[in-house]
Amino acid sequence: MLKKLTESFGVSGYEMPVADIIYEEVKKFCTDIKFDNMGNLKVFKRSKTELPPKVLLSAHMDEVGLIITDVTEEGYFKFASVGGIDPKVLIAQRVNVNGLKGVISTKAVHLTTAEERKQNLSEDKLYIDIGAKDKNEAQKVAKPGDYCVFDSKYTEFGNQIKAKALDDRIGCAIMIEILKKDWPVDLYCNFTVQEEVGLRGARVASRGINPDYAVVIEGTTCNDLPGVEANLRVTKIGAGPAISILDSASKGNEELIALLEKSATRHNIPYQFKASTAGGNDAGTICITDGGIKTASLSVPCRYIHSPVCVMNKSDFENCRRLIEVFLEDMGKDGKIND
Repeated sequence: MLKKLTESFGVSGYEMPVADIIYEEVKKFCTDIKFDNMGNLKVFKRSKTELPPKVLLSAHMDEVGLIITDVTEEGYFKFASVGGIDPKVLIAQRVNVNGLKGVISTKAVHLTTAEERKQNLSEDKLYIDIGAKDKNEAQKVAKPGDYCVFDSKYTEFGNQIKAKALDDRIGCAIMIEILKKDWPVDLYCNFTVQEEVGLRGARVASRGINPDYAVVIEGTTCNDLPGVEANLRVTKIGAGPAISILDSASKGNEELIALLEKSATRHNIPYQFKASTAGGNDAGTICITDGGIKTASLSVPCRYIHSPVCVMNKSDFENCRRLIEVFLEDMGKDGKIND
């Protein structure tokens, strides 16, 4: 499922191909499924227990990508990023433009001046080459306003996985697995849109649910690379899912974080804390919805995030799923974990 999800097309604002995959999967074991006007896919699974607590899980379907802004007379596409992408990761990447392959390029290094080589790379210096002979031929493939996505295949190597869009098809894949089972909670699962461009989908999708707790399942930054000091590594691959205490969008609810820690300790599941306050996710809008919702983020560490070659560890993915599952199992009727 993760392979299928990461290789699908779902740039912010055009998530329907991903949503269709998820819908076809979850309808096999859930009946209360609906789309809202934003395109969020909302699934509800009622508990068979009496007076169960309500838990919301949320993961976003969209990925960072590109949007065509112009077509040159020579048949090249100019573009802008959709979501946060460092221009340095774009050069020489393969892309998919409405089903046609292309490459992102710029002037060859041999043709640049010494002064140009000192300057930071910017999007306005890049273009997409699809092999069109002129503007007329290129316009038959795409026009300004069309989206394009990285052409990157899901690949396993060692205990790791390389793919585009692990942020946040990770969370989507975990929620699909969780929805296959019955739980002692009334479970709401929101597959949201447009997270990468302003947390927009979750702002709408979480209204009216009023859960006891909400857990956002994400992929997060990892900087455990050579030459990086330990205190700057943010998260470490292989050390388990990461709990966020504070970021630019939200502060994790202390009560909920304690419950997640308690479940992890009880069931011997490794976890870590995200050692950075940078970034943000849908928790930022969920936590301030309907008078406030107790919200926390649980994330799988990902190297090279927001690039075509995002990398995660399989054990972190499985431990994230396991921690969510045991947290749901541990929930008592009053919304607390029983000792």
